[in-house]
Amino acid sequence: MGVNVQVAEGVLLRIVVRVAVPLTVLALAVSGCSSSDPVATPSATSATSVPAITSGGSTSAPTTVAVPTRDTLSQIATSKSNTIDVYANPNKSDFTTLQAGDVLTAPDQTPFVFLVKTVTDGWLEVWLPTRPNGSTGWIETDDVSLADTRFWIDVDLKEFNLKVYDDEDMVFQTPIGVGQDELPTPGGTYYLRELLQPPNPDGVYGPYAYGLSGYSPVLDSFNGGDAVIGIHGTDDPSSIGTMVSHGCIRMPNDSVTEIATKIGLPLGTPVFIND
Repeated sequence: MGVNVQVAEGVLLRIVVRVAVPLTVLALAVSGCSSSDPVATPSATSATSVPAITSGGSTSAPTTVAVPTRDTLSQIATSKSNTIDVYANPNKSDFTTLQAGDVLTAPDQTPFVFLVKTVTDGWLEVWLPTRPNGSTGWIETDDVSLADTRFWIDVDLKEFNLKVYDDEDMVFQTPIGVGQDELPTPGGTYYLRELLQPPNPDGVYGPYAYGLSGYSPVLDSFNGGDAVIGIHGTDDPSSIGTMVSHGCIRMPNDSVTEIATKIGLPLGTPVFIND
């Protein structure tokens, strides 16, 4: 089944292929990662329309803690609908309704996923795909389905290296290009939010691109969309191993193809970016 999505000129335009992960491949205005891209200018306000909620804490101690680390199982929560109520704490106070359309390019085709931070009775504290980076909120367990994964990604910005782990076993590694000093790739804990397949595999984003749950710390928008941080291929192999992008992580095209089609990382996979 194909999907056609039209977005800003110079970004990903038409997507018509399905890949070996549980979603239809879509288009997203990632924050631009080529030195040949138009210069990104911060806008007056953020393009994210949903206010970020940070954890307000629970009144009772969690019965189970599932904080993703570099060698433990993680849980992925998939919303049962395209909207979900996110609370400041499990007391159902200070909530907002997060809509998939606010953070996903085509919410009808892409699973609306969250990386679980903490589990307690009937509640999940999750990382949110909203600004500011690192925001968390509480959602009700009944509103999502849960799945486990032992995959995780470790990104070392200083060493220009990305590694994929299955539990404690490293199953893949590749050199990468990262953000420039003035347009840095932000450190922190994120997760894979979307998978894209550009119409031209030899283009600026290569054959595949992942949208992460994080955003540029210095840009509000890029190419008509929110300045989402991505992991993708490149049309400039010589840029690998350098600080070259607007904040995204780029890798050789054969590397991103292997991650997307052979390893088949699920959406929600934790991404630890070390700066």
